[in-house]
Amino acid sequence: MTALTARTASIALAGALLTSAAAALPASAQGLGADSADAAFRATTLNLSAQGETKVTPDLATITLGVQTDGATAAGAMSANAVQMNKVIAALKKAGIADRDIQTSNLSVNPQYVYVENNPPKLSGYQASNQVTIQVRDLTKLGQTVDATVGAGATNVGGISFGLQNPQAAEDAARLDAVKALQAKADLYARATGYKIVRLVSLGEGGGYTPAPPPMPMYAMARMDKAEVSPVSAGELKVQVSVSATYELAK
Repeated sequence: MTALTARTASIALAGALLTSAAAALPASAQGLGADSADAAFRATTLNLSAQGETKVTPDLATITLGVQTDGATAAGAMSANAVQMNKVIAALKKAGIADRDIQTSNLSVNPQYVYVENNPPKLSGYQASNQVTIQVRDLTKLGQTVDATVGAGATNVGGISFGLQNPQAAEDAARLDAVKALQAKADLYARATGYKIVRLVSLGEGGGYTPAPPPMPMYAMARMDKAEVSPVSAGELKVQVSVSATYELAK
C-alpha cells in the first residue's frame, strides 16, 4: 500500500468513528431523560382522603313568605294582592329587615277553573301570588318577624333554612381538622406497611360549607290573634371539608 493510500484509509476510519459516536449520543441522552421521568413512577406513593368537621350556631335565617289573593278578574286579584303585600313589606321593615334582605322570588296571576264531570272547565276567577325571600340576621327576632308578617296579611310562610353570614372561620376550622385526620391516617398506613413518609406530593380540597336543610314548611292561613311569639329554634350547623393527598413513602 502506498503512503497516500494508507493516509486516505486512516482519515476514512477516523470519520467513521466520529459518525458512530455522534449517532450514539442522542440515544444515550434520551435514555437518561427516560430514567428521570420514570423515577416518579418507581416511587412508592400513598393516596388518601379525610374529612374535617366543625359545629357552629347559625346566625342567619332565610324564609320565603307571601300573599295569595283571589279576584273576579286578573287585575282585581293583582290589585288586592298589591295592597296586602305592601302591608307585609311594611311589617318586615318595621321588624328591622333591611331592603337588601327582601327579594321578590315569585309574582304570578293564574286563572282558576271549576271542573264538573262531562262539562268543559268553567272560569271561576283569578288567583294572584306574590312571594318574597327574606334574610333575618338577628335570630332573636325571628319568631316576632314571622308573626308580624302573618299579622300584616301574609297567607303563607315557606320553609326556613339556617346559615352563616360569614362561614370562613368555620370552614378554616374544618380544614384544620381534616388535615389533622389526613396526617394521622397517613402515619398509620406508613407504620402498618413498614414505610416512612418522605414528603407530601399533592393536596386537594373538596366539599365545604353547606346550610342545614330546612325543616318541614310552616303555613299560616289566617291572621294571628294570640300574644305568644312563634317558637323557632336555629339548632346547630355542621360545616364539613374533605381533603385528599398523595404522599411519597420510602423504606
